[in-house]
Amino acid sequence: MNYLKVAGIEKSSITNGPGFRYVIFLQGCLHSCPGCHNPGTHSLVGGEVITFDKIIEDLRANKFLQGVTFSGGEPFLQAQALAELAREIKWMGLDLWAYTGYTLGQLLAIGDPYTLELLQLIDVLVDGPFLEEQKTLALPFRGSANQKIINLNRGVTF
Repeated sequence: MNYLKVAGIEKSSITNGPGFRYVIFLQGCLHSCPGCHNPGTHSLVGGEVITFDKIIEDLRANKFLQGVTFSGGEPFLQAQALAELAREIKWMGLDLWAYTGYTLGQLLAIGDPYTLELLQLIDVLVDGPFLEEQKTLALPFRGSANQKIINLNRGVTF
């Protein structure tokens, strides 16, 4: 598989992780979090098919990028394709963040080999569903206070 189903791409973001980032908003999410800021990504139908070649071309064209962020929708619904793409991203020397409505424990419990491989390639995971009653603008890179930023390279949660 060398393509993704995406809701959109932001080629130069500063709000989805540190530094200049290429953000892929994946199409499809089963969490249906009330108050989600990206409800247009929820449907499993729709979106646009983007090839890895196009994404890699975009990444090579921007020498200022620090990393790539997988956001949603729910990235882990496309874990197999994202694991393949993540290998290329890491080979290019870029860091990799991913946002998920699952907790890390839930992802580990799924036990899917592609999910586990993707977790090994991700540098930082922002986990947990968006909870409207815990919405905050005070925490960097998160929408609600329950969400954790987990450095998977060092096993540190903050």
